[in-house]
Amino acid sequence: MKRLLLLFFIGTSLWANAQTDSTGYSLNTVSKMLKGKPGLQIGGYGEVHYNQPIESNTYKLGTVDAHRLIMFLGYNFSEKTQFISEIEFEHADEIWVEQMFIQHKLNKSINLRAGVLIIPMGIINEYHEPTAFNGVERPTIDSKINPSTWREVGFGVQGNIFKTKTRYQLYVVNGLNGYDGTRGLFSGSSGLRSGRQKASKAYVHSPAFTGKIEYYGLKNLNIGVSGYFGKSNSKLFADIDKNDNQMVSKADSSTVGISMLGFDARYTLNSLILKGQAYIVSLSNTEEYNKFTGTPTTPNDLGNKMLGYYVELGYDVFKSSSKNRMRLIPFVRYEQYDTHFSTDNSITKNDSYNNTVITTGISYFLTKGVVLKSDVQFLKSSNADKYSKIINAGFGFNF
Repeated sequence: MKRLLLLFFIGTSLWANAQTDSTGYSLNTVSKMLKGKPGLQIGGYGEVHYNQPIESNTYKLGTVDAHRLIMFLGYNFSEKTQFISEIEFEHADEIWVEQMFIQHKLNKSINLRAGVLIIPMGIINEYHEPTAFNGVERPTIDSKINPSTWREVGFGVQGNIFKTKTRYQLYVVNGLNGYDGTRGLFSGSSGLRSGRQKASKAYVHSPAFTGKIEYYGLKNLNIGVSGYFGKSNSKLFADIDKNDNQMVSKADSSTVGISMLGFDARYTLNSLILKGQAYIVSLSNTEEYNKFTGTPTTPNDLGNKMLGYYVELGYDVFKSSSKNRMRLIPFVRYEQYDTHFSTDNSITKNDSYNNTVITTGISYFLTKGVVLKSDVQFLKSSNADKYSKIINAGFGFNF
C-alpha cells in the first residue's frame, strides 16, 4: 500500500505542458485543427529512428526505421460540427486509421464525439507527436502497460468546464480483444498490447468505458486522472446459446476483467520541466484465463496486477530568450514497470517482467515543429546482473 501511495503522489505531482491555451487544451495537432476556421484542415507529423544496441564483446546490428508518417485531414463544417482523421504509415509498409471521428458542439462545455477515438489514458496516447516528448522512443510504460497508441471505435462526450478549469472525456468503446478464436492475446511478456483491435473489423461482446479528467487551474500545472474499465472480448461468444451453460462457461474462461487507472501531472518552472506518470492495472479471472489459453502442462502467464511509472527532469536551455525559436532540452527519465506486479496462484512471478529503464539525452528544436533527438537508454530487469545499453538517434517534425 505504501508503494501505491508513493506512485499516486509521483503521478499526480509532476509535469506540465510546454504549450497550453487559456482553456487548458494542449496544443497538439487535433486540438489546433478543432479550433481552426471553417473549411479544410491539414496537419501531420513524422519521425525516423536509429537504434543501436551496445554490448562489449558482441557485435549488434543497429536498425534504421521510418517509424511513422502521419497525415491529419479534417473538415470544419461549421463552428459546431467538425471532422478529424489521422492516417498513419508505420515502418514504411503499414497503413492504419488512428483517429476518425465527428465532433458536434452542444454548448460551451459539451461536445459529442463518435468514431475511431483515442483512449484518453495518460499523456502520450493523446499527445504523441515527436515534438511533444523527449527521447527518440516514447516512454516504455506507454507500450508495456498502456498499449499506446490505443484507439477503439466508440462514442461519448468531452469538453471543458471553464468555471472549475477542468477538461473531461467520457466514452463507450468496443474494448480490447483477449481471445481471437485460436489463442489468448494477453500475456505476462506483452501485457495487453496484442489485444488492441485498432478499429480493424473489431468485434464486441462486452463494451468498455473510458474517461479522463484534467485540472489546469494552477499556472503551468496540469493534473490528470484517467481510467478504463471493462471485460475483454472473445470470439467464443459468437453464436452460442445463452442457455448452453457449458459453452458460456468456456467463453467466460477466455475473458478477463480490466480496470486501469492512470495518474499524470505536468509542471514547468521557468526553464525547468518536470514530468511524471503512473499506471495501475488490475485484472480479474486471470487464473481461468491462463489455464484456458495455455496448455495442460504450461499455463499462460498473465499477471493479475501490472504497474508502471516514470519521472522526468528536463531543462530548456534557451527558454530565457523569448525571441529564440530554437530549444535545447537535456533530460533524464527514470521508468519502472512490472507486468507481474501481482500474480494468481496458478503461475509463478517472473522477475524478468520487472524492469527499470533510464533514458538520458538531448532534444534540439531547430525551430518550432522540427526536432533532432539523441539519447542513451539503460535497461535492466530485476533478475539481471547489469544494465543493457541502447544508443538512439532520430529526427521528428510536426505541423
